[in-house]
Amino acid sequence: MNAAEDRFVICMKWGSKYGPEYVNRLYGMTARHLRGPFRFVCFTDDSQGIRPEVECLPLPETHAAQGKRDGGWKKLGTYQADLFGLKGTALFLDLDVVIVGDMTEFFERPGEFLIIKDWKRPWRVTGNSSVYRFRIGAHADVLAHFIAHQDEVRAKYRNEQEYLSHFLADQGKLGYWPRDWCASYKYHCLPLWPTSFWRDPFIPQGARVLVFHGVMNPPDALVGRSEGNWRHARPASWIADHWRE
Repeated sequence: MNAAEDRFVICMKWGSKYGPEYVNRLYGMTARHLRGPFRFVCFTDDSQGIRPEVECLPLPETHAAQGKRDGGWKKLGTYQADLFGLKGTALFLDLDVVIVGDMTEFFERPGEFLIIKDWKRPWRVTGNSSVYRFRIGAHADVLAHFIAHQDEVRAKYRNEQEYLSHFLADQGKLGYWPRDWCASYKYHCLPLWPTSFWRDPFIPQGARVLVFHGVMNPPDALVGRSEGNWRHARPASWIADHWRE
């Protein structure tokens, strides 16, 4: 990317599952771990309680067909040709990630579109879109194709990350982060059974972002609440050192 262009860290918040504290903590973690200037944007249907450093904008339209829910497809709205006039490179972060290391290289690594490689099934094309980077406006065809072929896309792909991964891979534009940068809390931080009953969760070497997928979120990990997860989890008190404003 051009050193003179704007760097954006973007996220999305809608509905009631995540409160404003998730946005505020994500901003705080980003500010501590990203060197140089950046703009932090939250696309949301409710900006109440979000700290003033965060630029709040409406949720971008996916133009879901009438009667179709777009909850699992909302991120496709970030690929609009004109995303509220924003210009530059954007790093998307899910609200429930925990940043534990330097984020600067996420903007410096070469590649047109970078996403997390699937941890459990690395042979698959599909990436995990908890952390992805793209040039704003450069992939408007991802959204345009979805709008024009919604029934076909929804029938063929489970969600937006599967669809966009295959769409961009077919164009030769899909790349992946180094495997140690984005760690799964479930797969990489929890000790293997049965040692998880007496060993505490840990930050894997080289990890910069911890991704929470499935039933556990940072508040659950903090107190060791597995919520029916297949692996027992002891409290990870160190979460509080990172997941804060």
